[in-house]
Amino acid sequence: MITQGVHPTIIVKGYSMATEKALQVLKDYSMDVKKDDREILEKIALTSITGKASEMASAHLAKICVDAVFAIENDGEVNVDDDIVIAKEIGGSIDDTELINGIAIRKEALHMEMPHRIENAKIALIDTELTFGKTTTKSKLHVDRAEQLFEFKEQEKANFRRIVQKIIDTGANVVFCSKNLDDYALHFFKEAGVYATRRVNDEDMEALSYSTGASLVRNVQDITSDDLGFAELVEQEDLHEEKTYIKGFKESRTMTILIKGGSEHVTDNVERVFDDALHVVKSVFEDSTIVAGGGASEIEVAQNLRAYASSIGGREQMAIDAFASAVEEVPRAIAENCGFDAIDTLLHLRANHGDVKYGGLDISTGDVANMIDMGIVDPLRVKTQAIKSAAEVAIMILRVDDMLRAREQEMMDVKPEHNVHNYDMTGMM
Repeated sequence: MITQGVHPTIIVKGYSMATEKALQVLKDYSMDVKKDDREILEKIALTSITGKASEMASAHLAKICVDAVFAIENDGEVNVDDDIVIAKEIGGSIDDTELINGIAIRKEALHMEMPHRIENAKIALIDTELTFGKTTTKSKLHVDRAEQLFEFKEQEKANFRRIVQKIIDTGANVVFCSKNLDDYALHFFKEAGVYATRRVNDEDMEALSYSTGASLVRNVQDITSDDLGFAELVEQEDLHEEKTYIKGFKESRTMTILIKGGSEHVTDNVERVFDDALHVVKSVFEDSTIVAGGGASEIEVAQNLRAYASSIGGREQMAIDAFASAVEEVPRAIAENCGFDAIDTLLHLRANHGDVKYGGLDISTGDVANMIDMGIVDPLRVKTQAIKSAAEVAIMILRVDDMLRAREQEMMDVKPEHNVHNYDMTGMM
């Protein structure tokens, strides 16, 4: 349109008008659903999973998504980013992926004589090493006899024991350490009946802090009982398995999705699947509004925009018509990905969309079918956000491009060879 002489300001105005109209069309085209309708929510999750490498286990993964959302729901709000922990485990198949009530970490008690089940756990999160460390400054120790060296070693042990004892004195009966925890500390914790483990990764430490309310302690000398968190149960169910469960929190409703797969590549892919599906289910759960998928809502928007464009005078209608064509890229891409001729399929969709309620593309046959009946649905929030974001980016680029063109024109208007002072001096000569 710019090469045809349409000014960017006109295009921006047309895009803004098209965005407003598209959002209204989507709202009118949407359906209200009950937030406790598990069938709809599972269909939403299935639509999100479709087309990804984990599609063979899509029904199982969709059920886990819905179960997780219902488990963490709090007065109609769902916080999937904080209340759902994604853990991965190499081994088994995707079908073995499970939802765990609480947090599961791949750690075990450091000694067999430590308690492996603690109720009403008071949890300390130590984010520093509990070891004999080298001094930060160089120093020399003059020893006259062997007894002095022994006394020095014993004094070191006593000082270190006081540090460990400070943790125990807070009332902590569970200690998770993000760094190393040496045998001296291990011995003291075992004698005090404290469950302890070490080298807990940062993601698990943050999840434990959020769920239990415990503070990450980086200076053990300053630890107090206020830094401790709470869980109803900390348990290592199988003494031969490297896995500890933390369950029952006062404030949060944290759940863990434990992804299993034959390789790291598989588990990483399933993690991305869950990230998409959980947020999609969250959107429907909170908004209780869906639209037909399979390109149906895009065709509906495009057809309404073209009708709207014809009622607008001026060049803005060119921008609105171009906006409609851009929206149709979604069903075009669906057709191409399914092996159909994109142009023929798009024309077929345009011609038959009005005859079939909620008509979209059936990827199995290439025909137009009712997407709601087929269970191919999307959250209204996702569709509206896509329209808004795309329009905002396009408008921003147009405005920047307009500024650059104006600056280029200003530079072209300045011609150094017409310098006035040079001209006057030449005339004087």
